[in-house]
Amino acid sequence: MAITAQMVKELRESTGAGMMDAKKALTETNGDMEAAQDWLRTKGLAKAAKKSGRVAAEGLVGVAVKGGKGVAVEVNSETDFVAKNAEFQSMVASITEAALGVSDIEALKSTTVDGKTVDEALTAAIAKIGENMTLRRMVAVEGDSVVSYVHNAAAPGLGKIGVLVGLKGADNGIGKQIAMHVAATSPASLSEKDLDPALVEREKSVLTEQARESGKPEAVIEKMIVGRMAKFFEEITLLGQKFVINPDVTVAQAAKDAGVEITGFARMAVGEGIEKEKEDFAAEVAKTRGA
Repeated sequence: MAITAQMVKELRESTGAGMMDAKKALTETNGDMEAAQDWLRTKGLAKAAKKSGRVAAEGLVGVAVKGGKGVAVEVNSETDFVAKNAEFQSMVASITEAALGVSDIEALKSTTVDGKTVDEALTAAIAKIGENMTLRRMVAVEGDSVVSYVHNAAAPGLGKIGVLVGLKGADNGIGKQIAMHVAATSPASLSEKDLDPALVEREKSVLTEQARESGKPEAVIEKMIVGRMAKFFEEITLLGQKFVINPDVTVAQAAKDAGVEITGFARMAVGEGIEKEKEDFAAEVAKTRGA
């Protein structure tokens, strides 16, 4: 497979590796981006394998809480300009409030807001504003108390990142601090047992190959892996992470000290996981010249 400059650039952005190392990794793995990330990590040439964060969608995340239930909803638009439109913001806020009364996104689409179903409201907004819009997803969190937080809010309850945290026990202010922590660190799961087994297996495989590169005996390597996996769980699970407000304790300990237990959380960022179509600058110029 031909290794392009764009592929090398994307790998460098996602791993922090040097240009020649990124190119070699792609060559060694026949252009497989995920395998190349792992190859770089095995060789100690990448800080971490991470998503490049390329996004195609703009829009807003809305959050709302009522009683022991909180919801987060993502509505996408083509441009950030529309996301700043008061009419669009009002529509997203109405859709988010409606989400409190349903269990999933399909039910939400047929729920009525301002005299129209959500689907109809989106269709009308598309016709009026002139941009494609989609109701992409919703998530709900329940607990004795649920706290919501929006990072860099565009309007009350609306922004680019929305967080919900469910607690067992009465919130005394710790909920918002934990929600802010979630917004900043984006944990992969609540605890080790909630992690995707495939993610755990992939990490263990990479760490094992890294350890073998050291040339140490297998018995020593096994002990190294146990320690490194424990560190991995500490870094990516909410309960195991060091609390950003007080790094001397874990999030689990901070919650316990405040007399509550974290039962669930959700973090939703606009456009995450949607790959943006890219076209090189030369091709754009050629198009404008009719080439």
